[in-house]
Amino acid sequence: MFNQTPNPNYPHQNPYVDSQSTVLSEKLIHTSATKAYGEMTIGLFVTAVVACLSYLTGFTYDLLVTAGNIGWIILSIIQIALAVSLSARIFRMRVSSARFCFYLYAVLMGLTLSTIFFEFSATDISLSLFMTAGFFLCLTMIGLTTKKNILNARMIFVVGFIVLIVAELLLMLIHSSALVMLVTAISLVLFAGLTIYDAQWTRQLFNQYGNNPDMLNRISILAALNLYLDFINLFLSVLQLFNNSRR
Repeated sequence: MFNQTPNPNYPHQNPYVDSQSTVLSEKLIHTSATKAYGEMTIGLFVTAVVACLSYLTGFTYDLLVTAGNIGWIILSIIQIALAVSLSARIFRMRVSSARFCFYLYAVLMGLTLSTIFFEFSATDISLSLFMTAGFFLCLTMIGLTTKKNILNARMIFVVGFIVLIVAELLLMLIHSSALVMLVTAISLVLFAGLTIYDAQWTRQLFNQYGNNPDMLNRISILAALNLYLDFINLFLSVLQLFNNSRR
């Protein structure tokens, strides 16, 4: 009989080695995915705590009085610059530095969102938050489980953002409740689709770099940032839509 023992010099011929490598890769992917959603959840918690404390302590009001609109514009610019920088430099930064930037962004977002307490009631905010959490969970599950390739719809989202920007510019010129509802609806649909897109994009990257722990750590932070932004924008859209429907 021929010797069926696999040659140790050729690992690809050893089914046990291949199986062990696959299991290890799957564990790394699962751990990284869990870490990404965990980082996102912690970021949202940090934002919520900062927003509540800033409002309750009067810090938000004092900041508005002191800095005015210029201060909030500068704060928004810093947030945008931080998010763009983190996305662009994630593969060159240390993992600890990238994580620090993400949580710093979450703190700054908390300061920005603390202003919603002046416009919306605590009941509306709480209901919108719970609705968004359930909606977001359903959307991410679709993105993680669907076999349809949503990543091909990238240009659709680009066009959607252009339409949303144009609609918001019109809203600045034309004060109409119907237009507000339209812009809010467009925003909700756009970020719902983007949530599915980002969930699938995250899954694809994790599968692509399943054997590289360092890359998976970096991707998990970038994925956390993208999903975090999706959740925040969904929440604001739901809050605005919920508030408009009650008027």
